[in-house]
Amino acid sequence: MKVLLIRPKPDKETIGLQHVMICEPLELEYLASNVPDQIITDVDLIIYDLIVEKKPFKVILEWEKPDLVVFTGYITHVETIKNLAKIAKSLYPKVLTGVGGVHAEVVGDDFLDAHIDFIYRKNGVDGFNATLLGILNGLDKQKLKEDILEIERKDFRFELKHPNRGATDKYRSKYYYMFHNPCALIKTSYGCPFQCSFCFCKMITQGKYFVRSMEDVISEIADINEKEIYIVDDDFLFNKNRLKTFVRMLKERNINKNYLVYGRADFIADNEEVMRELKTVGLRAVIVGIESIRTKDLKSYNKKTTVERNVKCIQTLKSLDIELYATLILPMDFTKKDFKELTRWLVDLEVTFVNLQPLTPIPGTEIFDDYKERLIIPREQYEKFDMAHVIVEPSCLSIRQFYMQMLMSYHAIIMRPKNMVRLLKKYGLKENIKMMRGSQRICFQYLRKIIRG
Repeated sequence: MKVLLIRPKPDKETIGLQHVMICEPLELEYLASNVPDQIITDVDLIIYDLIVEKKPFKVILEWEKPDLVVFTGYITHVETIKNLAKIAKSLYPKVLTGVGGVHAEVVGDDFLDAHIDFIYRKNGVDGFNATLLGILNGLDKQKLKEDILEIERKDFRFELKHPNRGATDKYRSKYYYMFHNPCALIKTSYGCPFQCSFCFCKMITQGKYFVRSMEDVISEIADINEKEIYIVDDDFLFNKNRLKTFVRMLKERNINKNYLVYGRADFIADNEEVMRELKTVGLRAVIVGIESIRTKDLKSYNKKTTVERNVKCIQTLKSLDIELYATLILPMDFTKKDFKELTRWLVDLEVTFVNLQPLTPIPGTEIFDDYKERLIIPREQYEKFDMAHVIVEPSCLSIRQFYMQMLMSYHAIIMRPKNMVRLLKKYGLKENIKMMRGSQRICFQYLRKIIRG
């Protein structure tokens, strides 16, 4: 049986970090590594990453002639995946199609479509394997759906074999995150222990939080070829004892890697010594949800932190020479004055990298219902729910002005001469040119929004 696992290319309308980062499709690599032993020789499974793959999807289909095609993607990929499934069905009417990934798990009904046979809403690896077993045993489509539904009724299962990174060998040199190049991914926990109102991550595991054993995590890291590793936990910096075990075991195994992680500002502010220890084993950068410099915003987001802790976090990372990738949510009541104050705050604290995200109520999150009447982009225009488009109507600025203020803030923060000199010294000319080209593409996307209004 020929099976294709497909990661689609983002829609041209999506304003995305794909211009400054392309990460491996970890979820597809998990599918590739966890096929049941009893059928492994009966399944010819191939991953195609359409972000970096040069062959068009139609050509791939004609070449491979698959029996099953399974897609992964976020909300921005919904319409793209439907169109790809339609192409597959038009070429081979008997081919079966499925879709998984985080959006399918939380808002699976968005993928209801005549050309998509299976939606993996929970325990996707087990659902996928049930599909493979069912097809090989000659089950009809309805029975396959019943088997998948039965799996979705079970508790979450995260005890899986390590992802098969060999399945993406031909693409691995293309995977990077900003200046982490080439870069591999690893996930050491699932869900988030916090309850921020805007967060999609906690919805995936229905508010529950699971961690892998550190022995298993270290074993996987030891087998990764890349030196740069992006730990894609929703919050890696959570349990001090677990982090100290992480440091100790890396030292015991003499593992020499660099790490990029997600972490909360309050943990970093309150645990400088732990951050110092992580630095000794290769912690190179942290993505931090600073979210806002206004107390009222942090309270409305249920962030459970303070502006003062945000400042301490930034200062702590700077003192340890750990790179900060700061993300901030832009409330829709922002004025020109608010943009100027935010920009000045970030420049004064010498923040180098920032991701300014207009408040985006993603379907499936707690805040979606609060804002759905104010959406200025229809919910069905999935490709624009990228946390870069203005989705909710601004109350103090026009749409054009809001985009313009965002662009001006980006330029003032990132392109200031002192910042550029530091980046050149730290990362070299070649890497900076690569980032500059990606940033220009994003800039042009915003300029088109400003022109269109």
